[in-house]
Amino acid sequence: MLLIVGRIGRVHGVRGEVTVEVRTDSPEERFQVGTTISTDPAKFGPLTITGQRWHNGILLLTFDGVSDRGAAEKIKNVLLMAEVDISESDPDEFHVQLLIGSTIELINGTVLGTIDDVLTNKGQNLLSFMRGGKQVLIPFVKAIVPTVDIASRKVVITPPEGLIDED
Repeated sequence: MLLIVGRIGRVHGVRGEVTVEVRTDSPEERFQVGTTISTDPAKFGPLTITGQRWHNGILLLTFDGVSDRGAAEKIKNVLLMAEVDISESDPDEFHVQLLIGSTIELINGTVLGTIDDVLTNKGQNLLSFMRGGKQVLIPFVKAIVPTVDIASRKVVITPPEGLIDED
């Protein structure tokens, strides 16, 4: 299955280096020098990684054919895609694209909304959904998210008091 493993961010410097918002648990594997990676939109790829380094906790990549700031600006916000065998996944790990679009509800069955994004942070991932016109972020940890049913596209949460505004 082709899944998002990153998103190209800002240009870093003048030689075509870009920041990457990592959306995989294994960036060392996915972003090795020499790896050719698919893109979304497809017209920007595939891209072959020619350089990879970490700078202040941010992944920086360079690509074949993207050698200056102008070329790097053209690929900003392009999604990086990789073929992932989800049958080999740990049952307690979930790919972002399989969570987006899932219903999020309380343990009592009250539907709160639909997951529209999963934000990757250093501490933990955050599930994002809209409620009452506001973005709500839920830490994606077992204590708060005890049930994820990919087949039914349903995520059940038990948020601590005050995490979600009551209507």
